[in-house]
Amino acid sequence: MRAVAFAYHNMGIAGLEALKKNGIGISAVFSHQDDPGENIWFGSVVDWAEKNGIPVFCPETVNTPEWIEKIRRMAPDVLFSFYFRKLLSGEILKIPVAGAYNLHGSLLPAYRGRCPVNWVLVRGEKKTGVTLHRMIDKADAGDIVGHREIWIRPEDTAVSLYGKLCAGAGELLDELLPLIKNGTAPRIPQDPERASYFEGRKPEDGKIDWSWPVERIYNLVRAVTDPYPGAFSGLRGRKMLIWWALPQCGADPDPVPGSVEIEREEVYVRAADGRLKLLDIEVNGSRMTGRLIFEYFKKKRGVILK
Repeated sequence: MRAVAFAYHNMGIAGLEALKKNGIGISAVFSHQDDPGENIWFGSVVDWAEKNGIPVFCPETVNTPEWIEKIRRMAPDVLFSFYFRKLLSGEILKIPVAGAYNLHGSLLPAYRGRCPVNWVLVRGEKKTGVTLHRMIDKADAGDIVGHREIWIRPEDTAVSLYGKLCAGAGELLDELLPLIKNGTAPRIPQDPERASYFEGRKPEDGKIDWSWPVERIYNLVRAVTDPYPGAFSGLRGRKMLIWWALPQCGADPDPVPGSVEIEREEVYVRAADGRLKLLDIEVNGSRMTGRLIFEYFKKKRGVILK
């Protein structure tokens, strides 16, 4: 069986490794040029393809007549999309005789769309997973072939959870690729009544509202901490990034959201039903942890974060 793969990010590499391991030949790989404005903390699909002697292309879009014809001439039996960031046209999806499959980082039909790893953390989910599904001309809506559940730990960040999902994707593909090869892969229609869709996230979505419950604020912090843009708050006209903090539940009789409290050289910020202990912050390009945070706020008694 010969495949054309569309791949990006570490999940793209995990998918390509699974194809190679399961004896599916890869005629070509399509990927993306890295965005110079993005923090590139993940592996390169382009490098992987070149090291494995596989032709790799990074067109602005593959949905042009020229690229559609080139893919058609490759005559792939099957197509795979592993964290490729653009939808493939219906013309491309009709090319492979054995179908087109996408690997998505959630338990579909929940969390269709962009940034599912970040969104499940933002929303405080306890479980997520990876799903392999048939591709149709609507994002993440095709029949499910199979999924692998992944439990989310309270200390998970987007990076640690993403690593678990990549490992789960490899296991899932080892289970399902033999079924695709012999034509026995299941097709389970998605229930549209259970579907949810999320758009991509922007740096400004990291703004903290201190009137939120403390767990909600903590979930935002861990969802967008390094290497993502970070959760942030206003500090007397400056922007303070919170790279790590821990929630402490317990309501104050009369809380002032955003008020800073110092106890035994530890710094806390009040939320609606508790407070957040600051462990790693950045102000004006200066990163601070531990005692440095205490020394910084000791000079700013009575400050309220906005």
